[in-house]
Amino acid sequence: MTVALYPGTFDPFHNGHLDIARRALALFNQLIIAVYDQPEKQLLFSHEERIALAREVLTEAGIDGRASVMGYSGLTVNFARQVGARVLIRGLRNSVDFNFELQQAQTNHWLAEDIEVICLFANAPNHFLSATLIRQIAKLGGDVTALVPACVARALRQLK
Repeated sequence: MTVALYPGTFDPFHNGHLDIARRALALFNQLIIAVYDQPEKQLLFSHEERIALAREVLTEAGIDGRASVMGYSGLTVNFARQVGARVLIRGLRNSVDFNFELQQAQTNHWLAEDIEVICLFANAPNHFLSATLIRQIAKLGGDVTALVPACVARALRQLK
């Protein structure tokens, strides 16, 4: 059984993340959504809130049987080894993502040759989505209901 790890900040979890998770489940037996605790960016939600929202997203989407959510800190490859994941899943939207993910993948390979990185390209309806964009729209009072799962839209409305 191959376990894949999908690491990220997920602040907030959006439809692009959900699409990548669904597609990863078509390729692997088990998927762990790994929510990083302290990224170097401004966050809307606490670590605990992001974990809870990701779990709610998986339940709403009906994929919580083979997908789970865990929080982590430290190096992603160390966490992957800790949970028995042999694959890291990453989503790519554009060439900027590609350059960043290439650097990350090469660094992770140097740190852990036994862990592979698989990049999935964002599908057309989601290729422009970013958590940063969604945070900005939500902070300014814009409607993000078409961009995020229903539970995330509710959580964003409650922040106002």
